[in-house]
Amino acid sequence: MNRAVVALLLFSAAGALALAQRYGRGGGFWGGGESPVGPDVRTAREIPSHSTGTPVWENPRGFETDVFTFTRIRYTSARRGWGRRSGSWSTDCPDSDLNLSYRLQQMTSMKCSPDGRIIELTEEGLAAYPWIYIVEAGAMTFSEAEVAALRKYLLNGGFLMFDDFWGDSAWQNVEREMRRVFPERAFTELASDHPLYSCVFQIKSKGQVPNVRTGEESQYSGVTWEDHDGDSRTVHHRAIHDDKGRMMVFAAHNTDNGDGWEREGEYEYYFRNFSEKVAYPLGINVVFYAMTH
Repeated sequence: MNRAVVALLLFSAAGALALAQRYGRGGGFWGGGESPVGPDVRTAREIPSHSTGTPVWENPRGFETDVFTFTRIRYTSARRGWGRRSGSWSTDCPDSDLNLSYRLQQMTSMKCSPDGRIIELTEEGLAAYPWIYIVEAGAMTFSEAEVAALRKYLLNGGFLMFDDFWGDSAWQNVEREMRRVFPERAFTELASDHPLYSCVFQIKSKGQVPNVRTGEESQYSGVTWEDHDGDSRTVHHRAIHDDKGRMMVFAAHNTDNGDGWEREGEYEYYFRNFSEKVAYPLGINVVFYAMTH
């Protein structure tokens, strides 16, 4: 989607997000997560929902190409199992991808792909998607071909968002892998007055989004973080910029925005406190900022 088109289509929303929860499940539903996804799957729409179902919509004729597409990266590094700590490139898919896209379309005038896209960094056609998403990168290792492809993509105007990786070891891994992509550049922490936090919704703090079970239990425990090595309580938003100051990479560390998008329909408390207040405002702002800068 052309960035100029996005700038014309989006409007700034004032005040609270004020979303209506699309589904309700009462209690006792801890589904979601991830399951193995076949190598031929190209869109989130092809994958069964892991939560309360995904929204379905169609765009008017003429908007087939002028749409924002939630583009998830399928990375090829081997994983050590499917547990919460090891994670997977497909965590929270398809619900997170399609729910955020639906909310973008609902809360702005942006048209969004109803299918999403799953793609590898080395795949032909990556440049057609100006915003890409990598999840659970705490144990990810890029191949040499992926390093070269990602560097080219980002320097040519692309934008990468990292999400849902916790603790010191996971951060060190992401930092190490991005050093391979950009040996000459480093992550910097975003200041609270950065324009990203006010471009659509006014975000006053770096809120933490826990997984749905921890989040639902937090109304009694007060715990919103996952138990990993080192500091997993402090949320960090770090970025890498190009020579002109354009943000190329945004990393949301010690928070799980993807669960906030995926699990919005399961519990009202989780929706109101984490999906509506934190995950959706940040996701919408990141996309808007990436597509207009």
